[in-house]
Amino acid sequence: MLNQRKENKVAKIRITKAYKFDMAHALPGHDGLCQNIHGHSYELLVTLIGTPIGDPQSPKNGMVIDFKDLKKIIKDLIVDELDHSLILRNDTPSGLLKELKSNYNRLILVNYQPTSENMIIDFANRIRKELPEDVRLHHLKLWETVTSYTEWYAEDNEEGEIAK
Repeated sequence: MLNQRKENKVAKIRITKAYKFDMAHALPGHDGLCQNIHGHSYELLVTLIGTPIGDPQSPKNGMVIDFKDLKKIIKDLIVDELDHSLILRNDTPSGLLKELKSNYNRLILVNYQPTSENMIIDFANRIRKELPEDVRLHHLKLWETVTSYTEWYAEDNEEGEIAK
């Protein structure tokens, strides 16, 4: 049995949920095959940190955030937009963009080179804006292949917006 002091101590808890999506991109100017349009099966791990809700009257009692609520945030912000999409820089030649848009309806343009490093920064900025006030984004891990991933940690970055 826990002693009274430990029972009353407020604990910080980390929770993690995984998401999968398939997406294509191209890295213009890259010195290898990645300059061509190619795709990946991504896995995004989202870890939050917070204190479990301690209100016995709350339907979320004992949770940092309901996994269902976290799932909705990530699906709305990232997965539903990017799954089976082609992501390109917004400075892609207009003729190519016109041709792609006439043949494909899931084309996304971004103002950065769509590497996993830049995408994870974008994801962190999006997610942090949508979390409840008492829950923080702790870290993200974005698997691009089964052997390669990128990580973003809040402790390594400023509290404000992160420059892209």
